[in-house]
Formats: sequence, structure tokens, C-alpha cells
Amino acid sequence: MSTLTGTRHLVRLILRRDRVLLPLWVLVLAVLPMSYATSFFELFPTAAERAAYAAGTARNPSIVALLGPVYGESVGALTAQRGGFLLVIIALASLLTVIRHTRTEEEAGRRELLGGTVLGRYAGLTAALLVTYAANLLLGLLTAAGLVATGLPAAGSLAYGLAGALVGVVFATVGGLAAQLTETAGGARGIAIAVLGAAFALRLAGDAAEREWLSWLSPLGWGPRIRAYEGDRWWVLALPVVLSALLAAVAYPLSVRRDLGAGLLPPRLGPATAGESLAGPFGLAWRLHRGQILWWSVGFGLLGLILGGAAKAAGSSVEGNPQLEQIMTRIGGASGLAEAYLGATLSLAGLAAAGYGIQAALRMRSEETDGRAEPLLATGVTRTRWLLSHVLFALVGPAVVLAVTGFATGLTYGISVHDVPGELPRMVGAGLAQLPAAWVLAGLAVLLYGLLPRLAGVAWAVLAVCVLLGQLGAVLELSQWLLDLSPFTHTPQVLGDHWHATPLWLLTAVALLLATTGLTAFRRRDVPTT
Repeated sequence: MSTLTGTRHLVRLILRRDRVLLPLWVLVLAVLPMSYATSFFELFPTAAERAAYAAGTARNPSIVALLGPVYGESVGALTAQRGGFLLVIIALASLLTVIRHTRTEEEAGRRELLGGTVLGRYAGLTAALLVTYAANLLLGLLTAAGLVATGLPAAGSLAYGLAGALVGVVFATVGGLAAQLTETAGGARGIAIAVLGAAFALRLAGDAAEREWLSWLSPLGWGPRIRAYEGDRWWVLALPVVLSALLAAVAYPLSVRRDLGAGLLPPRLGPATAGESLAGPFGLAWRLHRGQILWWSVGFGLLGLILGGAAKAAGSSVEGNPQLEQIMTRIGGASGLAEAYLGATLSLAGLAAAGYGIQAALRMRSEETDGRAEPLLATGVTRTRWLLSHVLFALVGPAVVLAVTGFATGLTYGISVHDVPGELPRMVGAGLAQLPAAWVLAGLAVLLYGLLPRLAGVAWAVLAVCVLLGQLGAVLELSQWLLDLSPFTHTPQVLGDHWHATPLWLLTAVALLLATTGLTAFRRRDVPTT
């Protein structure tokens, strides 16, 4: 039997299981660069305007730290820089996909069942990597095609698309390697995300301090240095290919040196008896969710520090461009361009917080399908208490993330305008204003889980639609009824001069209605539902 026997069947199984989630992140990430290019063509029609914007961006270390350097004044160069942070999202999606179909499968016991069939030693890891590699390649080609459709040069578009695809390939392989090191999916995700964080920190430090050698040490720094549309240095694409091959050469031997279900790193032994905090479903839910809350808060706190520091300069960089001023004001509020920028960025934080709420709510689905919910519900724990224990964190988690983001943003922005006591509470309030809309999507996830658990993942598709409407709606001037489909459209811009709290109360009521309906439906259906 070959070491790759069964790989084709596992690939088909992965594609079937991810038939919604995989196309979703590929299509969303492919469309976003096209929206950036379209907006730049509209907002900066002359070379002088593009040159002024590029110069202002290059002088702002906070923007360069977040997005990367800008290497030219063309629409293509501006688009490549604007999409710099997408490399982080592509890397995150790739490593999570590989871990989901390797270590998570082992932890749930499904890999052992498959191992009882005719299956080669390398089939599981190979199938996960092949699917993720192919998804990234498709993402790169779709990105290039979309950019060409906007009028950008084909060579630069292909270079930019392949740069993102190969960053995804690198971190997919990082995920495959991390899956061999620990016996839990959470541990593997922690290792892989820590590597991603270190790579981002290296790229950030190198670009912000203009130390090129630091950025060259990070795979996230290689994408911008291809210089798409400004020279197209194709040889840089060899770096992620070589690194991926080296990581795979380490991951494959490790995958057969360990026992199935075990990791190479020794597990940390817990206490012999459970503490009082695990006496009920809420304590257990806290144990399951606390790591996510911590790392999301840390990540968005750091992001808030960068965004707040860039706000003042970002507002100045668009002065004199009436089209961009109109768009920024429409997105972020009417009380100054800096506050419009802050309103727009906090709206994006709200979308991300909604993602956290969906993830926390769908943890119930994974607990059920992995067989951990049924034994718990067979005890004295009622269905209502068990579901509410997870719903609590689907509601509290986004609140914590948005409060931390607002606090960090207000701190650095307050320092830049010499008014920390005044700006800090304003930015925390502006961040929390996004909370009811995020709750609506979390409530939708609870509803789908309780009513149609097999379709619970549709909540991610709804979030993707909200992202696209938020990114493209104002720029393309879409019809208002279409924009109103997103709950975030109804969120008032509290940084503006006049706003009303009524939409916030209505959104909160909708979220509670969705969650309550989901709870009622869950109490009436069978558990488990596969």
C-alpha cells in the first residue's frame, strides 16, 4: 500500500465538508482587492492626486506598519499596499483550514475511524494541504482576474494574486506542522497563530522603522516586496515556495513518528480533580471560551493602537480630494475626516466582532457533533442552561473585543491630539455602538443552530455579505434597500454631530428575538443531530 493511498477520497471528503466555508473565504478575499482598485480609480483620477495620497501614506509610520510600504503612485501600487493586511487574513484562513482537517479530525476521533480503512500514512496531511493549496491558487487567480477587469495591468495583477496565494501556502504548511506537535486542536492553533503573529510583528517592525532586513525575515514581508505593478520582481515568489517545501519536509516525517491522536510535545497535565469553577455549564463554557476571548482582545487591542495612531494623519491625507472626503464622511461620520476614518475602522472592528460572536455561538454545534454535548445533557444540566452558557459568551465576547479596540484606539488617538481624557470614552462608546449589529449575527447563528443545525454555517455567509456591502456599498453607491440588508448599515455614527440611540435598541431587540427563537427550537429537537 502506498503512503498516499486514499488521498483522493479524503480530498473529496474535505471538499464536501467545506463546500460552504471554503468558497466563502476564497470569494470574499478575491473580491476585496478589486473593490480597492475600483475605489482608487474613482477617488484619484489624476496622477497628481495619486502622488499626494501616496506621499501622505508613505510618511505615516502607523499606516505603513499596518498595510506595508507603498512602492509607487499608480492605482496598482496603491491597491497592492491597501491590500497588504489581507495577507494576514489569507494566512489565518489557510492555517485554520489545515488544522481543522488534521488535528481536529484526530481529536474528534474521526481520523482513527478512517485509519481503519485502506489509508496511507501521509494521506490525511496530504489531502488537507492539497485542498488548501488549491484554494489559495484559485484565490490568487480570481484576484488577478478581478484586478485585470478593473483595468490594471495583467502582469502586476498576476504578481499580486500569486503573492497572496503563496503566503497562504506557507501558512497552510505551518498549520500542518503545528498539527503534529500537540494533541489538541486548540494547541495547534495557538502555535500556528503565534508563528503568524511573530511574522506580522517582524514585518511591522521592519516597515515602520524602515529596516528592510527585518521585513525580509517574515513571509508576510515578501508579498509587498514583489512590488506588483512597479517592477514585478518575480524571483521573490521562489522564497515562499522554498520555505513551504522545507516546512513540509519536517511535517511529513513527524506525522509518522507519533501515535495517532498524540502530539510530539508532551501534554501539560491538569489537576487530579476539577475545581469548583467547573461545577456547572457556565464554568465549563468559560473554560472553553476564555482562550479565544483573550487572544482576540490582545490582537484587536494592538490593532486599535495602530489605527488610533494613524487617524490624525489619515484624515490629513485626504484633504483636498472632494470625492474621497464624501466617501469617508458617508462611511464614518460627518465631524471631521479623522473621525470619519475612525468611524470606518471601528465599523470594520464591529464586523470582526460579529465573526467572534458567530464562532462562539457555533461552538455549540461542534460540541454536539463531537459527542460532548449529549453526555452533559444526560446529567441534571438542562438544555436551556447549556445553551445559555455558550450564548452568554457569544454576547459578552464581542463586547469585550470592541471595548478593548475602542480603548486602545482612543488611547493613541487621544495622545496624538493631546486629549486622552476626552477621546478615550468617545472611542470606547464608538466601538460599543457596533455591538448590537454584531449581536444580530450572533443571534442568527443561535437561531440556525437551534432550528436547522446543519445550516448553522450559513451565518458565515451572511457575515460575508455584510462585509461586501460595507466595503463596496458606499464606493459603488448601491441602492439603499440593498445596504439596509446589513445590520451594520443601521448603526449610528456616534462620532458625528447628531445621532439617535433608537436603532441600537431595535438591533438589540432583533438579536434577542433571534436567540430566543433559537433556544425554543433547540429545546424541541433531537440531540445530537448529524
